[in-house]
Amino acid sequence: MAEKVLMKGNEAIAEAALMAGCRHYFGYPITPQTELTAYMAKRLPKMDGVFLQAESELAAINMVIGVSAAGKRAMTSSSSPGISLKGEGLSYLAGCDLPAFVVNVQRGGPGLGGIQPSQSDYFQATRGTHGDYRTIVLAPDSVQEMVSLTIKGFELADKYRMTAMLLADGTLGQMMEPVSLDADEIVTFEKPWAACGTGMKRPNNIINSLSLIPEELEQWNLTRFKRYDIVEQNEVMYEEYMMEDAEICLVSFGITARVSKNAIAEARAKGIKAGMIRPITLWPFPKKPLLAAAQTVKAFVTVEMNMGQMIEDVELATRCLKPVISCTRCGGVIPSPDDVMAAIDKACEIGGAAK
Repeated sequence: MAEKVLMKGNEAIAEAALMAGCRHYFGYPITPQTELTAYMAKRLPKMDGVFLQAESELAAINMVIGVSAAGKRAMTSSSSPGISLKGEGLSYLAGCDLPAFVVNVQRGGPGLGGIQPSQSDYFQATRGTHGDYRTIVLAPDSVQEMVSLTIKGFELADKYRMTAMLLADGTLGQMMEPVSLDADEIVTFEKPWAACGTGMKRPNNIINSLSLIPEELEQWNLTRFKRYDIVEQNEVMYEEYMMEDAEICLVSFGITARVSKNAIAEARAKGIKAGMIRPITLWPFPKKPLLAAAQTVKAFVTVEMNMGQMIEDVELATRCLKPVISCTRCGGVIPSPDDVMAAIDKACEIGGAAK
């Protein structure tokens, strides 16, 4: 059995990034993700890496663009309002077809909000900023998954030349759990497109997102979305929990999925057949398993720390075949098992499930 160490979530992300071969980090401190930045500040100089506390979030994301264009693995991290400031750079990464790894340890909002955990950046992460593009969004529910999904995120970013975002929250970032830092062989990719010098042996590579010819820009977008289709076909990740006979299907991600499992145990003890589909990739979203579940369950319950952002994706995935109930808390409040149980009871009434 692999030896485990006790680590805080934010620090586990940082260590996993180093394991994945990241040697360039650019960021700016903001609660509740600052420990990640501090960890990188300690470790990277000892590994011949580059740590730079940028003058702003805008500067940090543009530094990531520069290093990625040179063919190296680079990352940045922040919390909700800081990610907003990086938004323009995220679109430029997509427009240039550059890989990058971005971490958002979410806090309550909008505006400055508070420093307590939230999941209110779901729309921001899954819909993107300006322009037509997609971001791979990974949602861990434990410190161990923070490690594995960080490594996976770097690999997916390089494989598909796009941004992968780890969407965590303040609870996961601050909590400590035993984790294994053993990893399978790290997958790396050749980058013949990189602007890293030619040695006079090949034509110059140019990294660019600007085209003043509409037909050319249209073709760029069409080509990009063909690649996104491949991502949707091959990279969906999810967990099914007690879904074999479920009549009520909970859909939850991150820390609220752990609360939901406690509520499912309570529901089962009362004779209610509840289960859960936990999206691990928020994009690409697990549409097929949800649509399959819609053929057998009576109703769905989404559980999230926002005002009900994921409910739209569940309704789209299930073609509105069954009612979808929303269980939400916001502002930094985590739903309790009792909150979830109340939503399950409501779903039973609306969907006609046995109680």
